[in-house]
Amino acid sequence: MSGALEGAVSQLSLAGVPGARVDAELLVGHVLGLSRGAVQSKAVTDAPLGAADAATIAELVDRRAAREPLQHITGRAPFRSLDLAVGPGVFVPRPETEQVVQFAIDALRAVAVPEPVAVPDPVAGSAAVPEPVEGPPAGPIAVDLGTGSGAIALAMATEVPHARVYGVEVSPLAFVWTKQNFRESGAANATPVFTDLAIALPELNGTVSVVISNPPYIPRAAIPRDPEVRLFDPEIALYGGDDGLDIVHQVSATGLRLLHSGGTLVMEHGELQAAEIAALLRADGWLAVASHPDLLGRDRATTALRP
Repeated sequence: MSGALEGAVSQLSLAGVPGARVDAELLVGHVLGLSRGAVQSKAVTDAPLGAADAATIAELVDRRAAREPLQHITGRAPFRSLDLAVGPGVFVPRPETEQVVQFAIDALRAVAVPEPVAVPDPVAGSAAVPEPVEGPPAGPIAVDLGTGSGAIALAMATEVPHARVYGVEVSPLAFVWTKQNFRESGAANATPVFTDLAIALPELNGTVSVVISNPPYIPRAAIPRDPEVRLFDPEIALYGGDDGLDIVHQVSATGLRLLHSGGTLVMEHGELQAAEIAALLRADGWLAVASHPDLLGRDRATTALRP
């Protein structure tokens, strides 16, 4: 196995793939059904590799060397505690978004959940807690605008199980993956919604605690450098008009409509857009607008409160 692994590392390195060794180990593990640690262990002992497995590994390495995203090849993408199905037509969730969604999760967890009201029991002559009422839970509501794979919405739903979470998607190609991941997650408190962001969920107007979005924010003329993004991510998830802010305006307007007073808006954006987006949100009337750096010190998220 060691020869096949080292050959894969060399081929991916020559193709300019970032993290060539990691991707090579993950591809070998995908074919053999092994973790990265198990692949490393078997490579050290030079465990035998069958001809069919070797041929499959070579085929997948060729695809990755052509800069097809690793997640498209394996069909899966990790996100926080989730393992998501992804492929052509849907934006592959990024590690940096895991930090952005934490702002939404923290805001949801901070919403108080009303306790059941004790009512007098006419038989016992004492207070008794009523039976739960059928219907939606009394916890906070969150909406992810442009949910794509469902990564953000499902992270909120699984990590804040007393919340109701809606994932809104407009692309029919992406919504195929949205539905699959919502179904696979088993999160009964998460609902996928296929509709335009501007008209989404009017029945929730003024009742939502958190609205979050990772909208398309790349200016149309700013072509991404990475082939994995430029060639494989859907354009609808990348480009936000001439200045990159077309969908940001929509998110602001929809957030103001959906959120109750004091509700939280969370938005991911490009590292050079924080000041422009802050000005946009303040002009729309948002309060407490603040940008937040990622682990590399780049301003990649903005939060705000609805007046």
